[in-house]
Amino acid sequence: QVPLVESGGGLVQAGGSLRLTCVSSEDTFSSQSMAWFRQAPGEERKFVGAITWNYNTHFADSVKDRFALSRDDVKKTIWLRMDNLTPEDTAVYYCAAGPRYIATETAADYISWGQGTQVTVSS
Repeated sequence: QVPLVESGGGLVQAGGSLRLTCVSSEDTFSSQSMAWFRQAPGEERKFVGAITWNYNTHFADSVKDRFALSRDDVKKTIWLRMDNLTPEDTAVYYCAAGPRYIATETAADYISWGQGTQVTVSS
């Protein structure tokens, strides 16, 4: 069973919006920080934002005024709302589940990953 499944990516024009969804199958979901990372061609995977087990959120500077995170522990789901998208946001977006009760922006700290969903923003 795949622990994390993302959906919601697609093609959008600059200035548009998308909402990404990540559904977890892990019993520890409610005690985990959940995060989104993204990876553009030829670049390393980068932190986008995270929401902790107690609903605190933090974002990369490049997106903090445009993106928002929410979670539903009953549905074991997180959502990444992305507004005012630019071509620089084009990447594969990955959902990740962190260790219990630890907040981190470091990809190596995350223990489960989704398969990724492509976001393409046209100019």
